Amino acid sequence: MPDLELKNIALLIDADNTTPEGIDPVLTVMAELGQVNIRRAYGNFAKDNLARWDKITNKFGIRPQQQFDVSKGKNATDMAMVIDAIDLLYQGKVDGFGIMTSDSDFTPLVTRLRQDGILVYGFGESKTPQAFKSVCTRFIDIKQLIANYAADRTGERGSAKEESGGAVDEDLMELITAAYSEAKRDDKGFAKLQQVGQIAGNRSSFDVRNYGFKSLSDLFGTLDNFQMERRGDNQVYVKRLR
Repeated sequence: MPDLELKNIALLIDADNTTPEGIDPVLTVMAELGQVNIRRAYGNFAKDNLARWDKITNKFGIRPQQQFDVSKGKNATDMAMVIDAIDLLYQGKVDGFGIMTSDSDFTPLVTRLRQDGILVYGFGESKTPQAFKSVCTRFIDIKQLIANYAADRTGERGSAKEESGGAVDEDLMELITAAYSEAKRDDKGFAKLQQVGQIAGNRSSFDVRNYGFKSLSDLFGTLDNFQMERRGDNQVYVKRLR
């Protein structure tokens, strides 16, 4: 879990490069960091393709930041969003950010925010360039998040093992194995699951929700080459079997 003292969170939305259907599940995830008191969506809402944001902004208390297209091929939306983020940073009133976009142009912004120790959760499509994904504290595939959220609400989600469907690919296994190898282990070879997750998160923008799992323990529960056990301290421990 992120530090509990984080309270005031800002969610900045690039309406041109994300979907309004993701707002509810994104706000649920952002509650991990604290209260999302600042909610702003940026775009030229006079355009037909942004018409769906009308009811969404009212429903979720999002402040639309209207940006007209002052010049063809130039994006005033990106500039306004970056300026607001930096203003919030220097006001010192924000402890964490959520950035909803699939645009890699925001990579320098996220890099700058994290230099000040600010947690930044990115939400975008799987096609989002790796450069943006990598600089986020966590990057979450918004389409996978929407699907998981809908399944939870309808009660259609099955067990983690049933749902894995090969989602644990070679790259993920390499990341998990490396994190386990770096974690502190006891004389029986067990490491705290929480520490393994923290190490994996430090090495990349890893988040289990991108693979259809609700928690790290659900993911490890599908891995035949790891053993899990919960101990008296209510901590979950994992051991590599092979």
